[in-house]
Amino acid sequence: MSMNRRELLETMGSGFGLLGLADLLQATGQRSGRLPTARAKHVIYLFLAGGPSQVDTFDPKPTLTRYNGQPLPTGSVRTERKTGNLLASPFEFKRCGQSGIEVSEIFPLLGERIDDICVIRSMHTERPNHEPSLLRMNCGFPLPGRPSMGSWITYGLGTENENLPAFMVLSARPPVVGPPLWASGFLPATYQGTHIRMDQTDPEKLIPHIRGDKTSPLEQRSQLDLLEKHNRLHLKRVGGDPELEGRIQAMEVAFRMQTEAVDAFDVGQESVAVRERYGPGHFARGCLMARRLVERGVRMVQVYFTDESNSQSWDDHDDILNHRKLAFRADRPIAALLGDLKASGLLEETVVLVGGEFGRTPVTEVSARTLAHNGRDHNHHGFSVLMAGGGVKGGVTYGATDDFGFKAVENPVDVPDLHATILHLLGLDHERLTYRYSGRDFRLTDVSGRVIQEILA
Repeated sequence: MSMNRRELLETMGSGFGLLGLADLLQATGQRSGRLPTARAKHVIYLFLAGGPSQVDTFDPKPTLTRYNGQPLPTGSVRTERKTGNLLASPFEFKRCGQSGIEVSEIFPLLGERIDDICVIRSMHTERPNHEPSLLRMNCGFPLPGRPSMGSWITYGLGTENENLPAFMVLSARPPVVGPPLWASGFLPATYQGTHIRMDQTDPEKLIPHIRGDKTSPLEQRSQLDLLEKHNRLHLKRVGGDPELEGRIQAMEVAFRMQTEAVDAFDVGQESVAVRERYGPGHFARGCLMARRLVERGVRMVQVYFTDESNSQSWDDHDDILNHRKLAFRADRPIAALLGDLKASGLLEETVVLVGGEFGRTPVTEVSARTLAHNGRDHNHHGFSVLMAGGGVKGGVTYGATDDFGFKAVENPVDVPDLHATILHLLGLDHERLTYRYSGRDFRLTDVSGRVIQEILA
């Protein structure tokens, strides 16, 4: 009796059976709609949590400057909070690189690398508040319960290094929403992201209890083998149990991580010059770790720009001048990461994505908390993200917002389009990378999404 791929997967179940099949299909070039034109193997997603302002960073608007202080000609914008008149950017924009793309003065080092970057200026999403927009950007859906992009990627491609998790998440503090942003949802638990708190500098303490201090590695191996034997007997009696298989896989990876993970997280092995190039702080260390993890074959690394006291660092409702301080901490490490990846050749096979959950309004927010009145409210109608590497054109812009930077009007890019493009660069067809659950086939891009062919090299 013959069976199709879906029936075969359903028969084999998930967990190790699925992983074994993954390796087989990957070896024959048939895995989950894998395309022969794959350009990338890894993704680094640098998430600027809180919503950076597009008109103060990568989307200059001379018209906004000209009409500064006046009412928006199209009338009041609909946002979460009361807004006032137009607010010109307090930052100067400069043409950078051979491409001449204009970049805000608060990102001088990224400006020097702009010829490696594609600036998408026409992103938009559905909701003006953090939680659904965070979920949309990370999981493709505004409600919790769906697999994250990293989970879909590792489900589609498997792992390159069995001694480290294939999908890792780094942050000083979990962003708003938290673990659902890197959860595997209804995919097998083995595909969920491994979150590492960056509030420790000692690599031995980044992952609690990474080493067993009461038993030798040989004794641990013996104990783990015995435990797995009993778990397998239990699985045989009760049938497939994705959660249990996920725990079995997690224990195996945890055992193997004892040496390689500590080595990967030990940025002290880098020269003083390298560490100074990335700069100080949690985000800088996360960017350096992201490079080290990708060098070791980790499939996807996500680094959240959050503070220990603020999980929405870029949420500047009160004073947009705070963006200067934030950019000072983000500019160096992002530029250093791109430079290192390019120098080693890894940028050719690594997609680097930089952005937040939405942008900010071109008008002021009228807040009773401050007398400054030069902050900006949330704006989901139009914002910017950066892409580099992995087959993306460098030194180009794509799409545009209106003259005031409020709404995407030229080549608008929805979140499923962005996700479809990333999957395409990894050699995955977003329409064929599916998982059968609750009576229907689910995918990261749900029922929409198109590959943005114009930005592909």
